Amino acid sequence: MVKENADSNFPQEQRAISWSKSAYISFQKAYEKIRENSPASAEKVKDAILFLVRNLPKHPERYPLDRFKRDNPGNYRAFERFSYRIAYRYTDKEILILRFRHVKQEPKPF
Repeated sequence: MVKENADSNFPQEQRAISWSKSAYISFQKAYEKIRENSPASAEKVKDAILFLVRNLPKHPERYPLDRFKRDNPGNYRAFERFSYRIAYRYTDKEILILRFRHVKQEPKPF
């Protein structure tokens, strides 16, 4: 049986996920800071954020445009979870986590 959209019969290539060095370091520091007061909360925050990041390849346009990106061509997006803001860029082959910061931090336009 052939579906109407023949391309849907073939698995789509999954986008790779990578983190900028600064975003990864910020994520690690946030985890460690939360862990000082509550190891269980730190794991909860880490797991939830990683779950959302790992699901980005399925629907990278799910989240709104990053309002701090100047002249955003449409592929710079951001979402918030547990008072952390995660900004990313997606292409046909990759999702790059660009920034990870607490929402109370002063945003830096880019």
